[in-house]
Amino acid sequence: MASAGGFGFTGARGKGKKQPKPEIVALDGLSLEVSPGEIFGLLGPNGAGKSTTVGILTTRVRPTGGQAWIGNHDVWAEQVVVKRLIGVVQQRPNLDFTLTAREILLFHGAYFGIDSGERTKRADALLERFKLSDRGDQMVRGFSGGMMQRLSIARAMMHDPQVLFLDEPSAGLDPQTRLLLWEIIREYNQRGKTILLTTHNMEEADALCQRVGIIDHGRKIAVGTPAELKASVPGGYLLRLRFGRHCPELLQRLQTLAGVTEVRPNKAVNSGSHDNDSADVYADRGGSLVSEIANLASGASVELCDVHISEPSLENLFLHHTGRSLRD
Repeated sequence: MASAGGFGFTGARGKGKKQPKPEIVALDGLSLEVSPGEIFGLLGPNGAGKSTTVGILTTRVRPTGGQAWIGNHDVWAEQVVVKRLIGVVQQRPNLDFTLTAREILLFHGAYFGIDSGERTKRADALLERFKLSDRGDQMVRGFSGGMMQRLSIARAMMHDPQVLFLDEPSAGLDPQTRLLLWEIIREYNQRGKTILLTTHNMEEADALCQRVGIIDHGRKIAVGTPAELKASVPGGYLLRLRFGRHCPELLQRLQTLAGVTEVRPNKAVNSGSHDNDSADVYADRGGSLVSEIANLASGASVELCDVHISEPSLENLFLHHTGRSLRD
């Protein structure tokens, strides 16, 4: 069970929208625990179960099994208490276009019982911090997507929640706004707040998160610090190779090269008749291997058509476990 300020769930199962059989299972026995004061990143491609996870923990999606807690509070048995402890920013802004930015913050504060003087003070401070002061008294219908996202996060912080859920917070943001958001997230965490963000941006997870959980098809693939997860990739470097034809003997020879830890056919790269013409090579070095690979391919009368080298990354970890990209 998570401590106050942390959260978790165990054995959670959730399903997608109701459809004719077969039902879509969004989470499949997923279990996670996040400590108080931690920034935890949940990574996975679209449809992996990230938004369903956030939905369960924020009372918007009822799981078909398992349990979920915010602190020591059962999410579904104590919904009123839980809603006071959390702030939620969904993937798409759900702002009231008939209100100004300031009114949105003030009404949110009133909903949570914050007195008039305090909520005015908080609204002013948040508008300033999110660089929205000059637009505070304008209707949000004229805001850009980035401004709406900033205001959505400011609104979620208005009642000073212990746990902040950010579902794809930087999706579609320009680089400058993304960096501002990262800075604000770090500041909020330094005040002892717990933050969960879902993302398929490896750079974002690496820059912000103390720990990361990677999921796919509703199942947990790996959990750890970004450094630990990157170090768990065999050899670290990934060389994605494409040949002119399939040659099992060549793949066996690649395994004998110094520094190579694993070679596997990659059926996710191409389609059709070329499924078996690609390979992933995991090694403790990158560019210096290319000439040796080319020599082996030439000796086997196989054309080396393409080479792509990736340094140790969370993307490589996901590729290693699933054979596909986080962006697939």
